[in-house]
Amino acid sequence: MFDLGLMLTSRAIRRQLAAMPCELYLIRLIHSLTKRPFPGERLWTATQLASLATIRFLRVRNREGCDVYFHPYAEDRNAGYILIDLDHADPAVLSAMCANGHEPCVVLQTSPGHWQAWVHVSSSPLPPALATTVGRHLAHLYGGDRASTDWRHLGRLAGFTNQKLSRRSRGGYGPWVQIVHARAGVAPQAGALVESAMPLWLATDSSHPSQSGIPSIDPHAAATITLDQATAIYQGCLQRWRIAQRFSPPDWSIVDFWVARHLLSQGIPAPEVQAILQLGSPQFPRRHGNPQDYLHRTVARAAFPPSKAAVSVPPTLYRKVTR
Repeated sequence: MFDLGLMLTSRAIRRQLAAMPCELYLIRLIHSLTKRPFPGERLWTATQLASLATIRFLRVRNREGCDVYFHPYAEDRNAGYILIDLDHADPAVLSAMCANGHEPCVVLQTSPGHWQAWVHVSSSPLPPALATTVGRHLAHLYGGDRASTDWRHLGRLAGFTNQKLSRRSRGGYGPWVQIVHARAGVAPQAGALVESAMPLWLATDSSHPSQSGIPSIDPHAAATITLDQATAIYQGCLQRWRIAQRFSPPDWSIVDFWVARHLLSQGIPAPEVQAILQLGSPQFPRRHGNPQDYLHRTVARAAFPPSKAAVSVPPTLYRKVTR
């Protein structure tokens, strides 16, 4: 027997998952009245979650009063997706997000006047605190709920009803969670967004400079920075200082030194700075015979406080353009 509701829910789920690709998704069912979670949490692949058997099971739980929540899963990290709860839906907000390069991959209407937007900010998993910092920044920019910005905050899954009593119609029916916008892809300005949140994240990180004021450098420490993030940070420094316009070609060893000094001054731990140089510096390791020793020495030198005269990028540190 043809089930139109089942088909519509299936179509909505597939559309949301296609715009939010991930290896695994966590599903949580929470009863709207008792606030009790349905026993157990399941991790599903996109194929499993979109199967009709799974959808039938979720639809039954939904009719019994459970809200269906989910988020892309990456173990103890954020999968690169940030949720923004928009309590006052306004098409102008979506337009502003797109204009600023923060285009959501998915926007859901969870009830009339209420939206949830997912922004894909990284193709690699993010540390929890960094993801939370990015979420708070986006909520501040676009009027989102700042209480719903933690790194693993659950969002709604499209195709099911919102069971909250305050959202039901006069007839007692819960509104359907509908897709307003869905398009896969990392937001155009995601790299700059993550970069801008990096200093705030590291300011609350447990890593601190040593008592001597010089960060300890452990070349064997596991850095959490990813290639995309390191490149965005390094390129952001080059663009801000207009290196390409002022010096051609730059002395990349000296640029590395200045970037390292800048990052250390922002409170970024030395192992993270080394990782940023290794992943973000153009054509690294270039001609360095011992790349790890080079990184160690560069960051160690940059850790010493600069002289009082050093208040900006010293132009003498670079080979100037000769015409």
